[in-house]
Amino acid sequence: MSAHTTFQTTVAAAPRARASLASRGAARARRPTARTAAVAERASRRSRARTRPRPRARLGEGDGGGIFSRERRANGGEGARGRARGPLESAAAGDALIRSNHRLTKGDSRFLDEAAAEGTGNAVARDEIRNIAIIAHVDHGKTTLVDSMLAQSKVFRENEKVEERIMDSNDLERERGITILSKNTAVTYKDKKINIIDTPGHADFGGEVERVLNMVDGVLLLVDSVEGPMPQTRFVLKKALEIGLKVVVVVNKIDRDGARPDYVVDNTFDLFCNLGATDEQCEFPVVYASGFQGIAGMEPDELADNLEPLFEMICNDVPAPVADVNAPLQMLVTNLDYDEFKGRIALGRVRAGTMTKASNVKVGVPGKDARNGKVSEVFIYNNFIRSPVDSVGAGDICAIAGLDDVMIGETIMVDGAEPLPTITVEEPTVRMSMSVNTSPFAGQEGKYVTSRNLKARLDQELERNLALKVEPGDTADTFILCGRGALHITILIETMRREGYEFTIGPPEVITKQDEEGRKVEPYEEAYVEVPEEYTGSCVDLFANRKGAMLDLMTDDKGNTKMKYKVPTRGLLGLRNAILTATRGTAVLNTNFDEYGAWAGDISMRDNGSLVAHETGQVTSYALQSAQDRGILIVKPGDEVYAGQVVGVHQRSGDLKVNVCKKKAATNVRSNKDATVVLNESKDMSLDDCVEYISQDELVEVTPLNIRITKNPKMKTRNKKN
Repeated sequence: MSAHTTFQTTVAAAPRARASLASRGAARARRPTARTAAVAERASRRSRARTRPRPRARLGEGDGGGIFSRERRANGGEGARGRARGPLESAAAGDALIRSNHRLTKGDSRFLDEAAAEGTGNAVARDEIRNIAIIAHVDHGKTTLVDSMLAQSKVFRENEKVEERIMDSNDLERERGITILSKNTAVTYKDKKINIIDTPGHADFGGEVERVLNMVDGVLLLVDSVEGPMPQTRFVLKKALEIGLKVVVVVNKIDRDGARPDYVVDNTFDLFCNLGATDEQCEFPVVYASGFQGIAGMEPDELADNLEPLFEMICNDVPAPVADVNAPLQMLVTNLDYDEFKGRIALGRVRAGTMTKASNVKVGVPGKDARNGKVSEVFIYNNFIRSPVDSVGAGDICAIAGLDDVMIGETIMVDGAEPLPTITVEEPTVRMSMSVNTSPFAGQEGKYVTSRNLKARLDQELERNLALKVEPGDTADTFILCGRGALHITILIETMRREGYEFTIGPPEVITKQDEEGRKVEPYEEAYVEVPEEYTGSCVDLFANRKGAMLDLMTDDKGNTKMKYKVPTRGLLGLRNAILTATRGTAVLNTNFDEYGAWAGDISMRDNGSLVAHETGQVTSYALQSAQDRGILIVKPGDEVYAGQVVGVHQRSGDLKVNVCKKKAATNVRSNKDATVVLNESKDMSLDDCVEYISQDELVEVTPLNIRITKNPKMKTRNKKN
């Protein structure tokens, strides 16, 4: 029996055989040989468990089935699910019963303990609901899998044309092929409503993941069948384990060439152990799937023709939400949306009580006075849309309208209820300045150009983007944006540009701190890079120049080299383009925040200077013909430029002024033929490219129509004074 078999869960196998680990520390320190022995023991137990006949009720029957079969037999045929629908006889009995049948989250467990202490005894498991989030490393197939789950749940009409990655409704998400904002949806499988949250996979949007995990009881951890666990896999899994969520591992893209499910499951187990998972968490169930084809199975080579095994796994392994629908109302606002007719819409999970339409509520946070409000409408997620309802009970996810000033992290409650702990996310590590555009072309293309416009838009962003912080700059028209990474901030910049805003941004800088001894420390990240073997030397040199310390290096049987570095975040700024250039676009680079460490000293970020326009005017082919010998141009004939604008990358260090607007002088001598001007292709610089390129004395001018690089006039004035 293969190693991965021991982690698999069949629908009919209940209860599952479990192999006890000596301790959490022993699990983390387990050597491969010892792990193999443990795997074999679990495989033997699982095999014996599968051969034992077990009576099982069909899913959807009101008397309860599946994981409740033991309790139904022990209670003379009375199903635990049936008992859970009404108040339990005592808090202690309810606590014991529900805990025996559900692997509770820490939050639900704590709720039951509080209910038992108060003697209410009304906490029940709402078995008709499952709340899950799909988490994974970027590009491991989360959104594609959700598309297939929606399609097989008959969300769309048979003749309805559905775009791929329907959950990525944002234009930037579709253009970049990544999920930026978490999305809510819901499907119905048999008698169960499954609330699904699609989360971002990029490390810079980890704040979105941290927020939404508060709404669910379990997660689907997607792992690519070829790549295995990646840096962001570690981050999202760590957050899920800390909260105490049930983790179901989905080995996705099982249809890929070179799929290695045994290797992936084994490495995922190692990751669980390294993160300090409990014995129960280390015994995670596994399902194999192809989100693109919409198929899944309990064995990698025995896949069904649909996703039913995955749905069954969710229903059987993810615990039902446990809550008291008769308690005073408590709902933590986890996300915000906006509707042009209904205004601000608050999203969250009802933790206790019942959310009712047209009800009077209070809104507040711990330690502060609550304010009054009124809920005008209540919605639940029904397939791909929000459906209005009269009320929503505890344990379900809903959206409400009517509270125009509600914020993420606030609690919506009634008299007699206490506000829930607010949401916290990890601190930002990178900052960039944003200021009013002062270039000669200022105000010609943008609709919103004043500092007041910028401040109002940033305040609006802070309402839902908890990972973002905005600080005042050196002047009244300057703001400091602090985020989880350069991409986190540039997505906001690109969004504002498309909305009609015009401004300038400065180069990204890391956020430093002081340790307990007063020493300067800076953020460090773990960088994982995979390149063809022939480019290994180039990558090693690049990381060495960026103060990177190699932690691991290995070469696979396909001729690819995988390297792991610990490098200052400063060293990663602008590194992605440098690596792609050095490896002819073949490198794959992933990073994940590690810790704050000692200041690494000076790092050379750029070897080349800039070509700077000498005068204002229109770019001509004649001028570019001579200028292109100086470096790589980023402007084309016909472009409007101004003095001080960067028009190219100098082939040497230091800046060089060039005249790109010079015209050919007219003469009285008639030429026999016109001279042919041959120009090299100019380099297109995207917003991300410009942010990575600029040095400390340069700015990026952002307008709805153009993105330009310019020398910072304030830096020039400052240097003259010095």
